[in-house]
Amino acid sequence: MSGSRRWTVLCGAVACIAAFIMSLAPERARPDASPAATAGITAQTALERLFTAESISEDWFTPEFLKAVTTTQFTQIIVQIKSQLGAYRGVRAQGDKFRISFARGEDTATINLREGRIAGLFFQAPEQKVANLDAAVAEFTKLPGKVSLDVLADGEQRASLRPDLTLAVGSAFKLAIAAALQQRVDQKRLQWGQALSLQPSLKSLPTGILQAWPDGAQLSVYSLAALMISQSDNTAADMLANYLGRPAVEAFSQADHPMLRTREAFVLKDPKNADLLERWRHGSAAQRRHVLDDADRRALPAVSIFDNGPLAPDVEWFFSARELCGLMQRVADLSFMSITPGVADPGDWKKVAYKGGSEPGVLNFTT
Repeated sequence: MSGSRRWTVLCGAVACIAAFIMSLAPERARPDASPAATAGITAQTALERLFTAESISEDWFTPEFLKAVTTTQFTQIIVQIKSQLGAYRGVRAQGDKFRISFARGEDTATINLREGRIAGLFFQAPEQKVANLDAAVAEFTKLPGKVSLDVLADGEQRASLRPDLTLAVGSAFKLAIAAALQQRVDQKRLQWGQALSLQPSLKSLPTGILQAWPDGAQLSVYSLAALMISQSDNTAADMLANYLGRPAVEAFSQADHPMLRTREAFVLKDPKNADLLERWRHGSAAQRRHVLDDADRRALPAVSIFDNGPLAPDVEWFFSARELCGLMQRVADLSFMSITPGVADPGDWKKVAYKGGSEPGVLNFTT
């Protein structure tokens, strides 16, 4: 976006086709592969062949790629993209990526070739062509489940779909922590360079990297915030929430009182802690605070507890799209909000600020 400064804020729970990525490791050519399968193949011709050929050949891929996904599975992905976007129209280079055009939209791909064979391929979320904003919103109404959307431009609502519906938002709740940090800095009660110590009691489960760092590691508030937003680091979020205090973060949420830390959420979801979960579900706000005190004294579960699907989906963070838009407007100018652009193409905008949230049953993109 060029010209005068303005913000368009898009908040909502949406669904998208799954992105797809394979190994980028160098591979040797298959000795039994047909030379004709790889002769003169460029990234553009490789992509075009995927969407125009009657069938997909194993000779087009490196052996390592085929270990991760079969040609049958890959064919299903191509069919899914074409069913959503229509007939193939063409492909063009866009920096180090490629834009693939279809009758009803476009997709962006990153591709890596080794000796003419596909060693890595990543498709971003498809972008459907729509006549106008109303037509775009109409597509959201076709999605399954509960869907909420709010689109603001320069602070004015341009489009919406149940914007005040309170939904689970996963890690998008970390916008409330960012807003509380910004408020504390504005009040000159905190500096971004201030160091915090990594305490073992605050280590959480992934996503993130800090759960594997040594106890006592020193990190600045800015570094923790950057990890919390760009990598959705749960331990970083819990360290910051613990430093700020629960009331400071709860001030930026209407529904979450008390506000869970990620470690507490994992403990409550642990089947071994069914007693805590029962007290949480039926307790008042005051009683729930005592439950969290008890949760802090229990061991963090193993990630494997989620191997068989979602657990306790009501143990969550709940916001409306309107609330998330408001939070994003408060923190969008913080530099770490732009480390990860999410679903937006940074080349289309002067600046992108993003924080999403996802887990089984939850998908949120606040941009």
